[in-house]
Amino acid sequence: MDIKEAIKSRHSVRQFINKPIADDLKEKLNKLIKECNEEGGLGFQIVYDDPECFNTFLSHVGKFENARNYIVLAGKKSLEDLDERCGYYGEKIVLAAQQMGLNTCWVAGTYGKSKVRVDIPDDEKRVCVIAIGYGANEGTKHRSKPIEKLCDIRGDQMQPWFRNGMVAAMMAPTALNQQKFFVTLENDEAVITAKKGMMTKIDLGIVKYNFEAASGHKCRA
Repeated sequence: MDIKEAIKSRHSVRQFINKPIADDLKEKLNKLIKECNEEGGLGFQIVYDDPECFNTFLSHVGKFENARNYIVLAGKKSLEDLDERCGYYGEKIVLAAQQMGLNTCWVAGTYGKSKVRVDIPDDEKRVCVIAIGYGANEGTKHRSKPIEKLCDIRGDQMQPWFRNGMVAAMMAPTALNQQKFFVTLENDEAVITAKKGMMTKIDLGIVKYNFEAASGHKCRA
C-alpha cells in the first residue's frame, strides 16, 4: 500500500478488536515516533494495553470499544505552531499505521484526560491523542465539500501535482469534518490557511501532511 492508497483507505475507527499490537509493529511505531519527535521537536509518547484512558462516560457515548492503545501528542508550550506540528506529525504516524494494517482515530475530547498514563513535563502541553489498534471495521468515508470551496485554482489551471494534493487534502480527517481550510497557489507554491474554529490548527497540520505526501511538493501553512 503506497501513501496515496493509505490516504484513500484510512477512515476513523472507534471500535477495535481485543488483540495486542504485534511486537514487530510496536518496534516500527516506536521508531517512527522517535523520529517524529526528533524532527519536529515534539514529545509524542505511545501507550500500549491500557484500557482506562477510554473507560469514561464520554468515550462510551462516543462509541469507543476496546481502545487500549493510544499515542499522546504533546510538545513544548513555547512552540507557537505546536498544534499544527502535532497535526502534521500525527498524520504521518496515522498513515504509516494504516500501511501497517492498523486503524486509528484522532481524539480531542472523548477520552479520560486524567487517566492518560504518561508523564508530561511541566513545560509541555498535551494537545490530543490518537487511538490505535486493529479495527473491528474499516470506518466510514466522510463527505467532503466541493473542491471549489476549498481552493481558488480552477480545473483548467490546476497542475497534476496540485490536483493530487487537493484530493488528498479533501480526504484528510478534520474536527467534526468541518474542513475549515483553504488552499491557494503563490509562485508555484501551495499555501494552506486555516479559518477560525475548534482545533483548526491541528487540522491545518493534518491537511498539510496529506497534501505534501500525495503531491510530492512542500507547501506553506
